[in-house]
Amino acid sequence: MTPPQCAHRRAEHPVSAASSSFVFRTVALAVAFAAAGAAFAQPRPPEPQALAVAAAAPAGGAVRELNLTQLGIDYAVQLRGISGTVGIPFNVRADELVTAASFRLNYAYSPSLIPELSHLKVTVNDVLVATLPVPTAGAGRPQTAEIPIDRRLITEFNRINVELIGHYTRECEDPAHTSLWARVDASSTLKLTVAPLKLVNDLAALPQPFFDRRDVRRARIPFVFGTAASGPVLEAAGVVSSWFGALADYRGATFPVSGGDLPTGHAVVFVTPDSSIPGLTLPAIRGPGIAIVDNPRDPNGKLLLVMGSTPADLRTAAAALALNAKAFAGATASITAFQEPPARKPYDAPRWVPSDRPLQLGELTTAADLSVTGYNPDVVRVNLQLPPDLFTWRSRGIPLDLQYRYTPRVRPDQSTLNVNVNENFVGGLPLRSANPAGDRWWNPLAVKLMPDGTLAERKEVILPPLAMGPRSQLRLHYYFEPVGGRCVPQLDNVRGAIDPTSTIDVSGFPHFIAMPELAAYANGGFPFSRMADLSDTAVILPDQPSGSDTEMFLGLLGQIGRSTGYPALRVKVGRAAEAQQWADKDLLVIGSLQNQPLFTQWADRMPLKRNGNAPEFKLDSWIDNAIDFVIGARTREDLPGSMQISVSADGRDGVLAGFQSPLRSGRSVVAAIANAESKDALLNALMTPDLLKSVQGSMTIVRDTQVNSVLGQDTYYVGRLPPIAWVQWHLSRSPLMLAGLVILLALLGAAVSYAGLQLRARRRLSVKAKGK
Repeated sequence: MTPPQCAHRRAEHPVSAASSSFVFRTVALAVAFAAAGAAFAQPRPPEPQALAVAAAAPAGGAVRELNLTQLGIDYAVQLRGISGTVGIPFNVRADELVTAASFRLNYAYSPSLIPELSHLKVTVNDVLVATLPVPTAGAGRPQTAEIPIDRRLITEFNRINVELIGHYTRECEDPAHTSLWARVDASSTLKLTVAPLKLVNDLAALPQPFFDRRDVRRARIPFVFGTAASGPVLEAAGVVSSWFGALADYRGATFPVSGGDLPTGHAVVFVTPDSSIPGLTLPAIRGPGIAIVDNPRDPNGKLLLVMGSTPADLRTAAAALALNAKAFAGATASITAFQEPPARKPYDAPRWVPSDRPLQLGELTTAADLSVTGYNPDVVRVNLQLPPDLFTWRSRGIPLDLQYRYTPRVRPDQSTLNVNVNENFVGGLPLRSANPAGDRWWNPLAVKLMPDGTLAERKEVILPPLAMGPRSQLRLHYYFEPVGGRCVPQLDNVRGAIDPTSTIDVSGFPHFIAMPELAAYANGGFPFSRMADLSDTAVILPDQPSGSDTEMFLGLLGQIGRSTGYPALRVKVGRAAEAQQWADKDLLVIGSLQNQPLFTQWADRMPLKRNGNAPEFKLDSWIDNAIDFVIGARTREDLPGSMQISVSADGRDGVLAGFQSPLRSGRSVVAAIANAESKDALLNALMTPDLLKSVQGSMTIVRDTQVNSVLGQDTYYVGRLPPIAWVQWHLSRSPLMLAGLVILLALLGAAVSYAGLQLRARRRLSVKAKGK
C-alpha cells in the first residue's frame, strides 16, 4: 500500500528543550558516576539497624508513586542462586525533570544466608545506591528499606537492579541450592518528585508531549472543541483519539471534553476560523493544518491545534496527523496536499495475526527480545492479537513453526524449552546434547553446530484453540539443568534464542462466530475492527450529546484503535435520524436511556428493556428453551442466561449490550449505555485487564469496579463456513435435527431400495411375457 503523501511548510525550530534536558541529564549522570566512585573509595562499615533511610525532602513538584506492576513487573520476583538479579525499568517523561527520587523495597530473604557473606545490592543505571545486610534476626520475615536515589543518576530511560549475593556455607557450596533465595514483593514502590519542563513548540516531537511512551500511566488527553461538534468534527476527533489509543496501547487513554474552556496542562483543540476560545489567539487558518502553541492557562502546557476552514478540512488535518505525524516539523504546518490511503481489507489490522499468510514472530518483536542467556533466563514473550471470529472448531489447533537455537548440553539431561500460552502449558521440547555418546572423542552421531556454537532445531507446535483468546501471549522459557554442584563451579555460559523467522499460521481457518459476544468487542473491537479503518462502522450519538457522551465516544474509539493499531479514518458519526442510511454498517450506539431515542425504538431487540423507570433484563421462557433445543442455539455454562437482574435507575450502572441490528440481519449493534456518573466506570472496565475478563455474553453491567455479564438467547451468526463445515456445525448443535436427518436419510434409502426392487420385478414380468 502506497503511504499517503502530505506536503507542509517547515518553520524554523531551535534545539528542543527535550534534547537539552537529555544533555543535562547525561552530564549530570557522568558527574554522579564520579561522585559515586569517590564515595565508594571510602567504604563504611554496615549499619544493621539503619535499613530505613529518610529520603531527601522534595524540592517541590508533583509526587508519583509506582509499584512494580505499574512498572511492568507483573509476576512474583524470586532471586535465586549466588547472584540472582531482577531489573526494574522506569522512564521519565520528556516534559518533566526529576527533583527527588526514592525506592521503597519490600523484600524477604532466606534464613540460611550467612550474614557476613551475603547481602542485597541495589543499583540504578549500574551505579550502586544501597547495600542491604541480611541479619539473622530478620530472616524469613517481610522487610522494608527506604533507599534514596540521587536525582543526577536518573535519565530518560532507567533501570533499578536488585541483586542477591548469597552464600549458605563457608565451604564448597552448590550455586543452585534451594536455600539461596530472596523475594522482592510487588508492593515495592518507586517514588518520584517531578517538576514540569517547558518545551519548545515543535511538531517534530509528536506525539509528545500529549502522549509520551515513557509514561506507563493511563494517558489522559483533554479535547477542546472550538466549533460545534457536528458529525464531521466528531469524525475528526475520532481519528485523533483512535490514533492516541493505538499509541497508548496497554495503558489505555481517556479524553476529557471541553466545549471551549481551556484546561491546564496539554490538550488537543479543534478549531475553525469561526472558533472563539477565551485567552487563545488563533493563527491564520487557510485550509487544513496543525500547530503547537503555548497554553495561555499553563506556562508549561502545550496545545495541539487541529485546524481547518471547514469541518471537512478538520477531518483531513486529523487524518494527516494520524498517518504522518513524524513528517511534520516546526510550530505550524499547512497541509496542502493529502491523499488518503486505499480502503483497508477485512482482517488486515496491523496488530492482528493476518488471515491470508503465515506471520513471522520477528514482525511482532525484536530479535533481542527473542534471545536469553544464563541458567535463570527471563521468559521470551510474544503478544498475539488473533481475529476474534477465528473458527477453530474441531481443528487440531493453531500451527506454530518454531525454529530455535540453544547452547547444546554437555550430556543428555532434563533441559527443555517450555511452551506456554498465557498461563496454559502447551508442551516441552527437550534440549539435546551435541554428543549423545558422552565421553567418546569421536562419534558419527554427533550433532552439527552453528558457527556460533549453538544447536539449531525446528519443530511444529500445535497451540490449543481454547487457550488462545483475541489477546494472547506466547511464552517460551528455556530451562537449562545446572551442570555444577557442590564444589563444582558453574559457568553461566548458556544461551537460547527463538529464530525471528518462526511463524504462526491462521490462514487455514474460516471466520465465523456466534453473536452477540461482548468478549470479542472488549478484547478485539469486533465486529467494528474487522475493517481496521472502521469503514463498516457508524457511531450513533444522541440528538443533543452531552460531554460525557462525547467522552465515551472518544474513549471507545481509542480502545478500538488499541486493538487494530490503526486510526479510524472512515468512521461515520451521526444522530438517530441518520441510522437508516447506515443500515449496511455495524452500529456503535452511545447515550443514556433518557437521551438516546434508539434505545426506545429498539427496545424489543435489546437484551435490556425498560419497565417503567427501571431497566431490567429480559427473561427466557420455556418455549424459548424448547426451540433452542430443536434448532441448536448456543449455550454456555459459565454465564447465566435466565435470571433476575436489577439495574440502577439513577444511572450509577453502565451497561454494554450487544444485539443484531434491527436494520439489517447479519449486522451488529453494540450499545454503550451510560451517563456522567457511570461513564468512567464503564471505560475503566474496558481498560483494566482484571475487569476486562468479565466482559462477555450479550450484556455487561458495570457498577464502580463490579462487572457482571449475562447471556441472552437471541443468537445470530456472523461470517461464513465452507459447506461441509457448515453442515457439520449445525448438526452438532441440534440433536433433534441430527436425528431427523438420520431418519430422513434412512427413509430415503428405503424408498430408493423399494423403487429398485419394483423396477426389477417389472423387468422379470416383462421377460416372462416375451418368453410366452
